[in-house]
Amino acid sequence: MAFHDVRFPDRLSVGSSGGPQRRTEIVSLANGFEQRNTNWAESRRRYDAGVGLSSLDDLAEVVAFFEARRGQLHAFRWKDPMDHKSCLPGEDIAPTDQPIGTGDGSETAFQLVKVYPAVVNAWTRVVSKPVANSVRVAVDGEEKVYAADFIVNHASGLVTFTAAPGAGATITAGYEFDVPVRFDTDRIVATLSALEAGDIPSIPVVEVRV
Repeated sequence: MAFHDVRFPDRLSVGSSGGPQRRTEIVSLANGFEQRNTNWAESRRRYDAGVGLSSLDDLAEVVAFFEARRGQLHAFRWKDPMDHKSCLPGEDIAPTDQPIGTGDGSETAFQLVKVYPAVVNAWTRVVSKPVANSVRVAVDGEEKVYAADFIVNHASGLVTFTAAPGAGATITAGYEFDVPVRFDTDRIVATLSALEAGDIPSIPVVEVRV
């Protein structure tokens, strides 16, 4: 399976639903207690890109996108409207949004991550598909210049500095990002709802590891 570096059309994903999924096994014991175990170290996101009443041209665009991915075969980018920034959805991106590492004077490469804070058991998510031209980086609060001070691999989310940050330096980043997904079906069912309009009630998509 290849990854196609294209995003499902934003305007056609309006009204989509979905979010993170975990897989937990729960065993009820004879004494009334439970034993809980997780099979996944990371959550996996699922969405439904079903398109409501739309023009036939819009539906044709969805079908063309599906065909270009060969159904489930090739993965692509998906914008999660509720979780696509290093900050809260209503805030502006800042280069100090997320800690991504601490300098040691020799290391130049740092992976973009997003921390989901909590009083207990915060979770750190690897961000592998940042949006081009959205990444801002700072060292000890001082914003750096793209190309002159650092570059970003938009296929992996790896930030590489031209010169290693000093020992103990705090490295932070702000960015927009997409979720790598594939269609979770090999079939599209479209319905003609009016003379020049129709809908596709359900188009399941699921996050993939890349």
